[in-house]
Amino acid sequence: MKKALVLSVVLGLLASTASAQQGVAGTWLSASGVAQIKIGPCPDAANGPICGFVSNLINPKGPDGQVVAPDVANDYRNENPALRSRKVIGMPLIWGFKATSDPNTFEDGKIYNGEDGKTYSANISLQPDGKLRLRGYVGTPMFGQTQLWTRVN
Repeated sequence: MKKALVLSVVLGLLASTASAQQGVAGTWLSASGVAQIKIGPCPDAANGPICGFVSNLINPKGPDGQVVAPDVANDYRNENPALRSRKVIGMPLIWGFKATSDPNTFEDGKIYNGEDGKTYSANISLQPDGKLRLRGYVGTPMFGQTQLWTRVN
């Protein structure tokens, strides 16, 4: 019994260490549970060290409220009319961050909220429990909203 307890504690520590070693890179489930976002190095370094793109949608809906196939879902809520017809899968969701002294924390970036079609300033950090904390805000982080994303892989 004692050995099983020690083994489970050791395995738990190893799992949290592995999660921390991956950092923020990976695929994450949004707080609302409607999208998976793949985070990794930006394809264009001018957009910062990390970027995130929508990689999957769960039961997306069209403008009429009816469920549509993920590969045909459009960004119909976007404030920019020219972007309303773009596909949601593959679209950029986070970009423009600056690295900090902590390799698991990034500040002064942007996050696009597909649920209201607006772009916000943002900070992100990997939490000790393995969740990704995103703070979207207008003006200063004091005036914002925090979400916790869960790692998919």
